[in-house]
Amino acid sequence: MPLRIDVPEKFLNLFHKIFENEPIENGNKLNLFSLKISNNAFSYATLVEELGDILTAYALSRSAYDELCSQKKYTTLVSKAKERLRKAESNDGELGEILLYTMLEAHLKAPKLLTKLELKTDPNHYVNGADGVHLLKIDDNTFQFIFGESKLYSDLKKGVKKAFESLKNLLKEDLNKLRYEIQLVNSNFLKEAHDEHSVDLLKKLLIPRENDEDLNIDHSFGIFLGFDVEITDDERKLNNADFRETIYEKVENAVRAILPTINDHIKQDDFRGYSFYIYIVPFSELKKQRKKMIAELKK
Repeated sequence: MPLRIDVPEKFLNLFHKIFENEPIENGNKLNLFSLKISNNAFSYATLVEELGDILTAYALSRSAYDELCSQKKYTTLVSKAKERLRKAESNDGELGEILLYTMLEAHLKAPKLLTKLELKTDPNHYVNGADGVHLLKIDDNTFQFIFGESKLYSDLKKGVKKAFESLKNLLKEDLNKLRYEIQLVNSNFLKEAHDEHSVDLLKKLLIPRENDEDLNIDHSFGIFLGFDVEITDDERKLNNADFRETIYEKVENAVRAILPTINDHIKQDDFRGYSFYIYIVPFSELKKQRKKMIAELKK
């Protein structure tokens, strides 16, 4: 892949893979990853530390990132990235958007083309459209634009419903909204392409020419879902090994129970012909933790 991937695969070491590439409807895949558990609690502090290192590449374009790095302006690099995060108390989604980005890069190997955080000047404009756009290489002649959607809801079923509603909205109006997303990529791709080969490829993908007849371009969707897993006082009293086994099993059961709902959404006529890459991560005290983590990232 000519575009650089900025989230290393080792980021996934933060997670216990309850199941990976689980087959779902129409040949799609679902991944259920849980933060590793230490002393009967999810390791949020380690996640925040890693996201702090990743934030600069997420929040800034590759060109801005590389320019500041070349000038060794590391303090400026970090401060500019943090400036782009909205206040934690006014935000409900940015943690999910960042985690969506990390999964698509580190696990799927699909480098970002655009995150809305890079473009955010008008908060009302920012909430519209996909949470990010990534590029996945299938083979030398076939590529997918992945339009990302993240939802963090205590109730997983509600999160699934809201995610597919948002994606369906992207497909309304004869694909005009997807075209708008591609136009955003088109107007910003020079900021992400870090060499001539990347520029040439993105030009071919975004502005197909007559001699590019062998190039195949499809659209697909990446979904990140966070949900709340309730941990009882009795469970917290378990020894470490039993606690891990109990919570991982509880999480797996919750997700397997919702698989028919996910499959039903994928089977809808609106999504015929589209691929899905789905990532699910459980949280405890989701509402509290996501605000706390974003606040930590802003410091």
